Order: sequence, then structure tokens, then C-alpha cells
Amino acid sequence: MRWFSMLAIYVLFWTLSAFLVMPFGIRTAHDEAAPNLVPGQTESAPSNFNPRRIVLRATILATLTFALFYANFLHGWVSIDDISLVHPPASVSKGY
Repeated sequence: MRWFSMLAIYVLFWTLSAFLVMPFGIRTAHDEAAPNLVPGQTESAPSNFNPRRIVLRATILATLTFALFYANFLHGWVSIDDISLVHPPASVSKGY
């Protein structure tokens, strides 16, 4: 696998990871019972948004999932034939 292909796949894993970890640990103004709302701000808006924490969590999760993906690429644990629904493996189609 070429390095720019690896980079593109890592960026995809990182973006997915960022969206997955973003809602964890967020407290709203309603949860905090914060009386100092800015005019026009809804009570459901995050009051403790920390982008550094999201970046760190997304990087850790993306690195772990990419490492698993790359290890599978090298060792071939799961191939497209194993997950194909159109053309199942011979062991499944024979009924073993």
C-alpha cells in the first residue's frame, strides 16, 4: 500500500472517529443549570466544549482502528470473500 493511500484511509478513520467521540462528555447549559446564557443561546447548547479533548480522543481511536485495518491488510484475516453476500464462500454455500 502506498503512503498516500495510507494517509487518505487514516484521514477517513480520523474523521469518523471525531464524529463518534464528539458527543461523549458534553454537558449542556441545562445540565449545568447555568444562569448566564447569552441572549439567543439555547439551553441545549454545549457549555463545556473542548476541541483539544475531541482531537486527542479521535486521534487515539483512529490510530487504533487504522492499526487494526493495516494489520488485516498485511495478514489477510478478513477478506472481501468472507463478507460478500452476493458470492458467499464455498464453505457456506456447500452447507458445512
